[in-house]
Amino acid sequence: MLFASFSIPHIRGVQQDYNYAMDFRHAFVEFSLQHRALRFGSFQTKAGRISPYFFNAGFFHDGASLAQLSRFYAEAIHASGLAFDMLFGPAYKGIPLAAGVAIALAAEGRNLPFAYNRKEAKDHGEGGTLIGAPLQGRVLIVDDVISAGTSVRESVARIRASGAQPAGVVVALDRMERGSATSRSAVQEVEQTYGIPVIAVANLDHLLAFLEGHPEFSLHRDAVFTYRSQYGCALA
Repeated sequence: MLFASFSIPHIRGVQQDYNYAMDFRHAFVEFSLQHRALRFGSFQTKAGRISPYFFNAGFFHDGASLAQLSRFYAEAIHASGLAFDMLFGPAYKGIPLAAGVAIALAAEGRNLPFAYNRKEAKDHGEGGTLIGAPLQGRVLIVDDVISAGTSVRESVARIRASGAQPAGVVVALDRMERGSATSRSAVQEVEQTYGIPVIAVANLDHLLAFLEGHPEFSLHRDAVFTYRSQYGCALA
């Protein structure tokens, strides 16, 4: 990755608890900028493209930021209206996310079971690769982003092998970027391949709308818009 230096300018009207009159998707973009999970500059993607922005949920690495991130996930889940019975977090980034979202939902009165997997099977104690509640009913997969779709493919296979049903996937950011050999994005590929919806807390259009409303980001807005024009996926 090519990391360019970037300092976040002061954003008008910011409150650290994020309890202000702003669409939660735009609030999530602002929150990501403040925690440097979302950065602007010059970054090489897995596809070899040079992207003007980069997102890494690993920068939400303290209790307060993880709690707020989980509330954003819960808000997006509520807004989707998706029906599901439990959560599953694929190793590794999905593990704290699933736990955090379960806590956020429980705080709102919806106490749901969750499970996650380990990469290597344990050959002692309870054994196996699954930890937490048994996979059953309609299972919502919780992850940070979808790139190649490998994590989703493995999660869907695991859920179905347990006799449960994948209900959908929820992620932090949808880049809305087509693949190298297809006009569809990774999110669209997942939706069409497995017949399940993908919920994103925010997508590239939300990011552009946020930048449009903040003149201090005009240089980055133009770069992101150009990148969207070059590599954006075809709308469904």
